[in-house]
Amino acid sequence: MKQIFQERRQVFLGSCLRYLRYVLNDHFVLVLLVLLGFVSLQYQQLLQHFPAQPWAVYLLLLVATSLLFFTGRIATYLEPADQVFLLAQEGVVLAWLKAASLRSFLIWGGFQLAGQLILLPLYLRLGLPLWGFIGLNLVLLVGKWFVFQQQVTTYLRDGKLDWDKAIAAESRRQQSILQFFSLFTKVKGITSGIKPRPYLNGLLNLVKKSPATTWDYLYVRAFVRSGDFFALTLRLLCLSLVSMLLVERSWLAVGLSLLFHYLLLFQLLTLFRVYNYQYLAGLYPLSSAQKLQGFKRVLRGLLYGLLALELVVGFLVLEEKMSLLALVGFGFLLNQFYLDIKSKKLID
Repeated sequence: MKQIFQERRQVFLGSCLRYLRYVLNDHFVLVLLVLLGFVSLQYQQLLQHFPAQPWAVYLLLLVATSLLFFTGRIATYLEPADQVFLLAQEGVVLAWLKAASLRSFLIWGGFQLAGQLILLPLYLRLGLPLWGFIGLNLVLLVGKWFVFQQQVTTYLRDGKLDWDKAIAAESRRQQSILQFFSLFTKVKGITSGIKPRPYLNGLLNLVKKSPATTWDYLYVRAFVRSGDFFALTLRLLCLSLVSMLLVERSWLAVGLSLLFHYLLLFQLLTLFRVYNYQYLAGLYPLSSAQKLQGFKRVLRGLLYGLLALELVVGFLVLEEKMSLLALVGFGFLLNQFYLDIKSKKLID
């Protein structure tokens, strides 16, 4: 039984390593190195010119500590068929869950400790002694242990394993990892669901319901309700706006904004195939060219709308207004020419 779960773990980690080479490509590594250098420089400047009223530092430590503390879930590698074929071995599966919780605690506890060590100079500048820092981390590690034990408890019901809840939790964990990799390349095994989101129904009214805009309406509907397209757009938009608000160097803020814009465009290309499983859509008296044109109109309308919002925020917060010309120029190239190039590969 242990060998089965270890093989599943090796298979999943192997697939993650294969996708990782697409994430750590030359361009992205270069951006990460530039970002790391910028953050290191700003960290050094903060330590050398420590503010007299360090309320912002306290807030930073609180946010960072909270993120490190609540990050991490138990990797159980349970599959839907297990509730049938492994039901007779429920005791062995429970023992595996406890071992998995210990392994996850060691991994994420080490990650939390490493993050706190990076923040150690800030604690020392705030007057916290070294023994106090050690005591704080011991308390955080004990708290994280109880967090993982609580996760195991949620998988139990009346002392027995709640198979549905445990399997659903593992599926969400793996999907969140695969969705990250899908920002950079095509990933197998991603599932999507339907979310009504009635508060966004007004967006559907922006598209005129006519034969010529049939695919426009369908793609807007899919963007609003299908899968994680809408949530992904909000996340990348927030990252873009936050980079403009927090990064002092205008050129770097614009560069990060363009990076997030590119990632969003690349990820939204999968919207084109969202109706491929709907065979009735093939009965529409519409050509594949009309489908592609409708897709590009929807995607361009969305991307240009987000670009306009980024320009407004950038004009208000960036010191070097001329850097916005790069945002406009490269954004136009991505939305017009790069989208055309990638769209030609969407039709088999």
